[in-house]
Amino acid sequence: MTQPFDICIRGSGIVGRTLALLLARERLHVGLVSPAPPAASAVSPETGDVRAYALNAKSRALLESLRCWPDVLHATEVLAMQVKGDDGGEVNFCATELKVPGLTWIVDVPVLEAQLAEAVRFQPQIELLDSPQPAALTVICEGKASSTRAEFGIDFDVTPYAQKAIAARLTCERPHGQTARQWFSQGDILAFLPMGGPQGNSVAIVWSVDESRAQSLLETSPAEFCEKLEAASAGCLGKLTLTSKRGAWPLQMAHAASWAGTHAGTAWALAGDAAHNVHPLAGQGLNLGLGDVAALAAILREREYWRPVGDEKLLRRYERSRKAEVLTMGATMDGLQQLFSQSSAPWQAMRNWGMNGFERSGLIKQWVARQAMGF
Repeated sequence: MTQPFDICIRGSGIVGRTLALLLARERLHVGLVSPAPPAASAVSPETGDVRAYALNAKSRALLESLRCWPDVLHATEVLAMQVKGDDGGEVNFCATELKVPGLTWIVDVPVLEAQLAEAVRFQPQIELLDSPQPAALTVICEGKASSTRAEFGIDFDVTPYAQKAIAARLTCERPHGQTARQWFSQGDILAFLPMGGPQGNSVAIVWSVDESRAQSLLETSPAEFCEKLEAASAGCLGKLTLTSKRGAWPLQMAHAASWAGTHAGTAWALAGDAAHNVHPLAGQGLNLGLGDVAALAAILREREYWRPVGDEKLLRRYERSRKAEVLTMGATMDGLQQLFSQSSAPWQAMRNWGMNGFERSGLIKQWVARQAMGF
């Protein structure tokens, strides 16, 4: 029986829509199951969407190729990055020193999602579906709580952290100066992500804290919450004002045992958070997900003319092309999280010594920075 779709994508978030547009460009008939479940509890009718992502040069180029890159007010270029430890450790990155236009771009998630949705709406090769339909290949992009992954019996190895990430938007007394800032302090990890364009004075925050402390931070008054943020950030941007509700979600490291296979005669592949989760301390989660769909689209585009899109060897090529990079990134983020969660004095001294040594490492520091930027 002829199947109505070449590809059925389950999940219409950023990763799913980007994949749909990439495949439609190759004249493949794509069914996109929409709506998808929310990616995290940072998104709800009560809080609104307070997410912001750090996207590197490779992710930007991919989205620009689809004409879905937001304007300068909603994709703020980061020219400098300051990372501070809890006992004098410090690492700094500068776009000028690295000879790149920007270190990363902080993208407003609702704006990016709206642009992708509009592009999908005008792409005749994509059909929006209320429920999954038969296809030569099913790609699962439903996020970390994927119901299809469970339905297909795919093992998902989860290591929970005893932390929650709190996200919110704030305005600052002083402009951010296109600088991203991060503080590691006794297990807490706080990031200020500049928003609103080059002259902006607003930030998105991601504050990873112990679960036992997260609830009190969510329930405290806006004024007291801002006071705690000002103290944690050493008042670097002056007085802070909360401009959104606060969202939160539990943190975990996770990865699927297999990224591709067959289930009851259906060929499938995983992409994005359905395949892997990493700690957000380096802002690489969405970059990894977009890397997945770019790799899958390229492998399908370059396949031998006689191979169908659900061919097992093609899907194994995809899995091999991505798994090593993603697992290495996950292990690195886990190692850093474990290192900075230790509160004893010897651990504190060692990690701050390591930060200062890395700051002086020259070519090693440049190489690591360029890898993270997608160069």
